[in-house]
This record gives sequence, C-alpha cells and structure tokens, in this order.
Amino acid sequence: MTDRALSVVRAGALTTVQDRGRPGHAHLGVPRSGALDGPAAALANRLVGNGPDAAVLETTLNGCAVRPRCTVTVAVTGAPCRVTVDDRPAAWAAPVRVPAGAVLAIGTALSGVRSYVAVSGGLTVEPILGSRSTDLLSGLGPTPLTDGAVLPLGTPSPLHTRVDTAPQPAPPAELILHVTLGPRDDWFTPEAVRLFTSRTFQVSSASNRIGLRTQGPALERTHRGELPSEGMVLGAVQVPPDGGPVVFLADHPTTGGYPVIGVVREADLPAAAQAAPGTPLRFIGVRRR
Repeated sequence: MTDRALSVVRAGALTTVQDRGRPGHAHLGVPRSGALDGPAAALANRLVGNGPDAAVLETTLNGCAVRPRCTVTVAVTGAPCRVTVDDRPAAWAAPVRVPAGAVLAIGTALSGVRSYVAVSGGLTVEPILGSRSTDLLSGLGPTPLTDGAVLPLGTPSPLHTRVDTAPQPAPPAELILHVTLGPRDDWFTPEAVRLFTSRTFQVSSASNRIGLRTQGPALERTHRGELPSEGMVLGAVQVPPDGGPVVFLADHPTTGGYPVIGVVREADLPAAAQAAPGTPLRFIGVRRR
C-alpha cells in the first residue's frame, strides 16, 4: 500500500496546517481560525484538484521544505517565493509534480508574508470541531510544524478540471482597509476618530495570526476606565491603552475588554495577511448599511 504522507525536512519560522476554519463556535470561546489569505489557499487547492475544504500548509516569511513519501501534485500560492524540487527550479502558482522521496522547498517570501502549499489529496491530520486548522490562540488543531514531523495525505480526487495557472493579486504596497465605525467609537475623542480614518499607519512587526498590529498616531480616549469583556468579531479594530489600533485576524480572541473603534470589511482581510512589516496602512471609513 502506498504511504501517502509528507515528511517535514525544514519547518520554517511558523508553518501551520490550515483549512477554511471552524466558524460557529465563538459561544464556546473558540475562534474561527483558518487560512489568513483564504483566496490564496483556495487557489492552491484548485490548482491540484482538491476540494475547497482540503487542508493546506500556511508558511510565514521563510517557507519550509517537505519530502512526500509518494508521488504528488503540489501548488504554491500566496506570497511569491522560490520553489524547487531537489534543488531544481519549479513553478510558483501552478501545478508541480513531485516524485516520491524528492524534496519540495518553498523559499523566503520575495514580497508578502504567507505562502500556501496544497498537496493532491489534502492534509488529513485529525479534525477538531470540524476543522484541521491550527489555532495559535486556543491551541486547538495540530501543533505548528517541526522538523521530522509526518503529515498524512488523503486520496486525490480522480475527477477534477485541470487548471494550469491562475492570476492572483500581488501583496499590497499600501494596505487599504475599509472600516465601519463603532460600536465603541464614542469612547474616543473626535480628533482621534478623525486621525483613525485620515492618517497613515504602518504594519508592525509584532503582527501575527491573532491580530495585525499598527504603528502610527495614538488614538486618545474620552473614557479612562475599561469595558467589561464583550464579544469580538473577525476584523474588529481594538484599541489597547497605548492607543495603537489592532485588527483582529483569524485566531483572534472571542471576547475582549478594550474598545472597538470599528470593524474592517471581511473582503479586505486577505490583503492584511500579506502586508509585510512597514507596509503603509490606511483605514477608510464606510457608512453603516
């Protein structure tokens, strides 16, 4: 019987297993999790003939290297990077055949932050609450990759439409996040609200899967106390006491006690996943519907 699995040769700075996440469990204190750049992960799966729910690898900045124990088709999308098979150049954002025992290496991101590696058949680590995603905040799902780890693979679908390549957006040179003000914008001075939607911030190197942290003008509050803990949603922009907005991403906490000045449109969040430290960031106010 064929050994359908991947051996991890080089885990990289932070490589995790991700799929479309586990929405619907916030009442249990469980975040959605899932691939931060959902469209890039979906494209990788499509290129290798997987269904949209198949689990992929999400790398951070410096990639990873794996050795399949059987011949597989792979695709790497998201942040552009060098891809090699046994040190020979291979295509990025296109299907690539990797023989059993060869080393597939995903290099450092040339721009952006996160690359996605889909393998025909998908990664079949044990699901928890209906998802195989690693959740860094709650600790649910498989642990981040370590050298020598082995990841099981599913059986490839015999029927799929072959896609040779597909366009995808480049990582942002400037990150634009459309935001609806509230529910706690009244906790900030009018000048702070004006600064929030008119000044340029920068993406902080302290950003992670939990939240995109920013550097820029501090937003001054009118209230000096803290809120009782209340529910948080994906894209919420929470402002801690230092005045620096934090955009909550897939592994965000489900409750929090700092005021939320606004909520980012969900369609803008994949670009946030690819915004490298130092990227200029602007919040653009939109009207409530």
